[in-house]
Amino acid sequence: MSLPADFLTAVRQLMPAERLFDDPLSTLAFGTDASFYRLIPKLVARVESETEVIALLRLASRHQVPVTFRAAGTSLSGQAISDSVLIVLGDHWNAREVLDGGQRIRLQPGVIGAAANALLAPLQRKIGPDPASINAAKIGGIVANNSSGMCCGTAQNSYHTLSGMRMLLADGTLLDTEQPATVSTFRQSHAALLEQLAQLGQQTRANTELAERIRHKYRLKNTTGLSLNALVDFDDPLDILTHLMVGSEGTLGFISSVTYHTVAEHPHKASALLVFSDVETCCRAVPILKQQPVAAVELLDRRSLRSVENMPGMPGWVRELSAGACALLIESRAPSAALLTEQIAQTMAAVAHFEREKQVDFSTDPVVYNQLWKIRKETFPAVGAVRATGTTVIIEDVTFPVEKLAEGVNRLIQLFDKHGYAEAIIFGHALEGNLHFVFTQGFDSETEKARYEAFMQDVAQLVAAEFGGALKGEHGTGRNMAPFVELEWGSDAYQLMWAIKRLLDPQGILNPNVVLSEDPQIHLKHFKPLPAANPIIDKCIECGFCEPVCPSNGLTLTPRQRIVIWRDIQARKRAGVDTRELEANFQYQGIDSCAATGLCSQRCPVGINTGDLVRELRAEQAQHQGRARWLAEHFASVLKGTRLTLALANGVQRLLGAPRLQTVSSGLRKLSGQRLPQWTPAMPQPVKWVEPTPTATTSKPKVVYLPACVSRTMGPALTNGEQVSLLDKTRALLEKAGFEVVFPLALDNLCCGQPFASKGYPEQAESKREELLGALLQASAQGRYPIYCDTSPCTLKLLQNPADKRLDIYDPVRFIREHLLERLDFQPVDTAVAVHVTCSTQHLGEADALIAIARRCSTQVVIPEGIHCCGFAGDKGFTLPQLNAHSLRTLKDAVQFCEVGISTSRTCEIGLSSHSGIDYQGLVYLVDQVTRPMSIAKM
Repeated sequence: MSLPADFLTAVRQLMPAERLFDDPLSTLAFGTDASFYRLIPKLVARVESETEVIALLRLASRHQVPVTFRAAGTSLSGQAISDSVLIVLGDHWNAREVLDGGQRIRLQPGVIGAAANALLAPLQRKIGPDPASINAAKIGGIVANNSSGMCCGTAQNSYHTLSGMRMLLADGTLLDTEQPATVSTFRQSHAALLEQLAQLGQQTRANTELAERIRHKYRLKNTTGLSLNALVDFDDPLDILTHLMVGSEGTLGFISSVTYHTVAEHPHKASALLVFSDVETCCRAVPILKQQPVAAVELLDRRSLRSVENMPGMPGWVRELSAGACALLIESRAPSAALLTEQIAQTMAAVAHFEREKQVDFSTDPVVYNQLWKIRKETFPAVGAVRATGTTVIIEDVTFPVEKLAEGVNRLIQLFDKHGYAEAIIFGHALEGNLHFVFTQGFDSETEKARYEAFMQDVAQLVAAEFGGALKGEHGTGRNMAPFVELEWGSDAYQLMWAIKRLLDPQGILNPNVVLSEDPQIHLKHFKPLPAANPIIDKCIECGFCEPVCPSNGLTLTPRQRIVIWRDIQARKRAGVDTRELEANFQYQGIDSCAATGLCSQRCPVGINTGDLVRELRAEQAQHQGRARWLAEHFASVLKGTRLTLALANGVQRLLGAPRLQTVSSGLRKLSGQRLPQWTPAMPQPVKWVEPTPTATTSKPKVVYLPACVSRTMGPALTNGEQVSLLDKTRALLEKAGFEVVFPLALDNLCCGQPFASKGYPEQAESKREELLGALLQASAQGRYPIYCDTSPCTLKLLQNPADKRLDIYDPVRFIREHLLERLDFQPVDTAVAVHVTCSTQHLGEADALIAIARRCSTQVVIPEGIHCCGFAGDKGFTLPQLNAHSLRTLKDAVQFCEVGISTSRTCEIGLSSHSGIDYQGLVYLVDQVTRPMSIAKM
């Protein structure tokens, strides 16, 4: 059924066309969230203001058009999808304000949870909710789902740490509980609604049996249904309304901002792992631990431990545990080291009488600490990695009363066996009796659907009916558990929820069939297909964790969406459906605009690098093998031509001036059909290249210096205050530190191969890489000398596929960290410095080290929030400048008080300089500026 024409006309008058999507590619891309359901929206509206949401809600109400809100799309129960209108958050929902010295924080719904915590970290505070998705999940979804997490428990979730809320109701009415004027207006305009809410509260509190049932349910972790505890916890209908919005999953209104009471983030922490021989002993320890000063207790059954035992870095003893073993991973946190020591002693004394099969004592050592948590964090990806192609990974979330936890675990295991889920594992937040169980499920046959239905019926009976637990502890009801809400809550509570829904959404336009549904089969409809598409991406579960770091997010597609579209294309082809139009649209949206830097793989639970898929697709399309081969064989000539081109552009700039040249460049680019690169004032001047000649050997320690091809061609921009090339600056810094600098022979013909790989020519890329490795082997005397590469993307390329173990190749950060810090005296400047951590620096694991070095150099270091990849991506900043501009759209404001920026990639620095208003340059410039030889410092 199509949307009403009058509605569509009004929406198009309200919002610009570039933020409305109704084409097949876009609606399919937005039809996916992290759940195992899919609905294709008829219209997607990317909203940028509260005014737009109000207008959309009024239009939807007038035309009776259902709408669904989406923040990050990381929810797991099907609550963020729609076959009508999907309203997604744009860029301008990211405001945050720290209040009362960090005791409170006001956040708009587009703020990522981890970003809120980063803002609070200097004050040793954080928001209460701590879902596993906090690096991707946004505040709107965290509040609307009442998400919790490992340490949150029930006391620190959104419901219990709520200070204030700004919301929009189904009719578009605005209410801000922190603004007396809107409260007064609302009390008058919606007096009847508030009176009915007050009556519902009075009736509920007067019904002793129902009130006690509600209180009992919320002593547990529970997000099944609407937040009925609001009716027994508060008598002011405004408080009732505000708290009903928490956990309502967009079915009662839109959350425009929320103010939290924050909680302490203690700086000292330690972790231990206690392994018991059976589930019963393990679970008997939990109530005792609940009385101790512990922040988290995570349960892992033997199946979950078995799922990770063969992973690299896992301790050998994990494989040797008995068949019935069950473990508790314990964390304690404290404001001081002394108090932490006391807490550890108290905790261990409390459980000393429990016999243990294996124990890793409490440790504050990050190596030990991180290894223990690696066991816990790798369990979910482990199941995902072994699932059959075409199946999905389902993570369910139930709560048992803690005193019945052992029986609950064992009964769940029995259900796994009964229904044939041999791969299923159990882990969870033991202190709250909140268990996650993970299993793989196919929906491509009626038999598989029937198996899933039978299993879920058994789970519902076990958890809700038999144990009085919660079918959803923290993942939200969605459409997944909507048919089971009455079973869990009983008829009185269920009808009370419907009364609330009809009061606040009388037309039923807000997220229908979510939380409450009149369709008892809704959980068995609209399953999401995960067809085979390519081994690189077949393990993707479409969780969306990758999206915050993708530079094309909001411009074209995200990694998750690229995978969704490519899967659909392959499925259509197998079905004999014509995909030419879809593929034509995917060319720009999915392939051309992908930076292919692979940051998505760092956030992906199963390590998928969507950039690898894109490079493979580019290779299939590559039609200039001969030209690529010639370029590889005549690389020095290519670089010479590049220098001549830069010299010509530099000369024209001197003649015409930067503004006029930029205008001319834009015109020529348009006339060429976007084939000519875009010139900007940050365009580099050519390096005055002279092939290095061997020098006489000295007694100084030697380092082989590999200047990347960009360092050999691209000098500083004409307007840059620093006019020394990176090559000369690096050589001078190495010599200042007491090194004898050695260059590879025939240097200007050498290349790591990255330019060829990114264009889809892997054969030529590998040929150049092998040639370079051979030259480095010779220059380093068969690996005796360290090798310094001045550009981090090139270093990363050399260390991949695999690295030559004889060579010790350093990027700038690692070399400075390991060799220059001890040889140079650092005298930090009081100058604000912006730091850009390149994608390759992150892949190399040197991000924290880069920031630490910057802080050795300057007392004021700024790391712009939300800029993970600059989007320049080799030469895309020249050929697809909109990607670079989109990725850095927030940079200028973030660095407005900085005097200079640093990075470790010359091409990235071009884009960063263009979009920041300050000059970005290599890290070595800053290090050289603030250092002197240690020998001089000691004089």
